[in-house]
Amino acid sequence: MVTPGSDWAYAIAAGLRHRTVLPAIGGLLAGHLTATAVVAAGMAALVAREPVLLTVLTAIGAVYLVWLGIGTITHPSSPQAGTEQPSGSWVRHAVRGAAVSGLNPKLFLLFLALLPQFTDPDADWPLAIQIVALGLVHVASCAVIYLCVASGARFVLRARPGAARIVSRVSGGAMIVIGVALLVEQLIR
Repeated sequence: MVTPGSDWAYAIAAGLRHRTVLPAIGGLLAGHLTATAVVAAGMAALVAREPVLLTVLTAIGAVYLVWLGIGTITHPSSPQAGTEQPSGSWVRHAVRGAAVSGLNPKLFLLFLALLPQFTDPDADWPLAIQIVALGLVHVASCAVIYLCVASGARFVLRARPGAARIVSRVSGGAMIVIGVALLVEQLIR
């Protein structure tokens, strides 16, 4: 969560463009909660039996990441002082945030590869509850990091429109590179 990626790019864009970042960050966190629920419901076991499923999910996420990166480069976030969010836009920003994080291949790779390692099949808690508890810790950490990123973008980059455009374009480029690298890795296998 502390490495820049699509979630960070969306948090930065929300910090620069919108009066409040809460809907965007709430959407990002909803995507993480959904991923937690999917893994807790047995996705890790399913992927362990059907590795092609992880390949397909990773490829879909990588294509989405490239698409987001292209959009970020062609339409970089820049401060829009004095603009108001249209009414009803909270839901749109939350849904987009959920899509950004819910389709993030990094999130699923992290959850599928790491969360099961920190569980104990012999513990008093069922395995699914252990994964949910770990996922909730992750979501709480993300809330702090993403709010800091969005607020930092608002206070630091809003005063520097040129720097904001550069940061947006670099973020877009990084998303494209990561997405292409993930696609190439899936094709080489």
